[in-house]
Amino acid sequence: MSAVKLVIFDWDGTVMDSVGRIVSSMQAAALHTGLAVPSTAAVRHIIGLSLDPAFDMLFPSANSAQRQQLFEHYRDQYVQHDTTPTPLFADAEQVLQQLAERNVLLAVATGKARKGLDRMFAETGLARYFATSRCADEAQSKPHPDMLQQIIQQLGVAANEAIMVGDTSHDLKMAQAIAMPRIGVSHGAHDVAVLQQYAPLAIIDRLADLPAWVR
Repeated sequence: MSAVKLVIFDWDGTVMDSVGRIVSSMQAAALHTGLAVPSTAAVRHIIGLSLDPAFDMLFPSANSAQRQQLFEHYRDQYVQHDTTPTPLFADAEQVLQQLAERNVLLAVATGKARKGLDRMFAETGLARYFATSRCADEAQSKPHPDMLQQIIQQLGVAANEAIMVGDTSHDLKMAQAIAMPRIGVSHGAHDVAVLQQYAPLAIIDRLADLPAWVR
């Protein structure tokens, strides 16, 4: 690969430890909508996808009215009612600062909607590190590489000059589709064995290990 000019981060399960709240909020939304409550494993599998394809997988028989209720209940649960903590992973900000100090561009590619990511940026104060970001309502859903293609086009970086960092198969698969180098993190939604199927440069256990791979 070429010298790294850009590192693109997934958000949930990669920068922020939010998998637990996503799971419990989705399960509560199903319960409130009167649908079968999906298993923890099933919800973990869809983390990173946009909500429409996630609902297709979790609730294939839901009609349009139920899908709207699911969306509203999920949003309300996640934002207002669910008290599951969502801290940043250890060393997340320090890693962003280290990379920024090396003049590496940083970006986010997330299954969150823009409103949700902007809320997280405001809560964490991390927006200042990122040159750009793409959200679920601004691009085709992962694992389609549209988010990554938009980001590298905007920033003028070739795919082989960037690294995608994520915790799910959806993250690594979209990078693989455009031959972008990729690194998995083991502390998120998908197991290491799943991540290994997408030929990552590495699978790291701590974000603190990432700068060593960005040269």
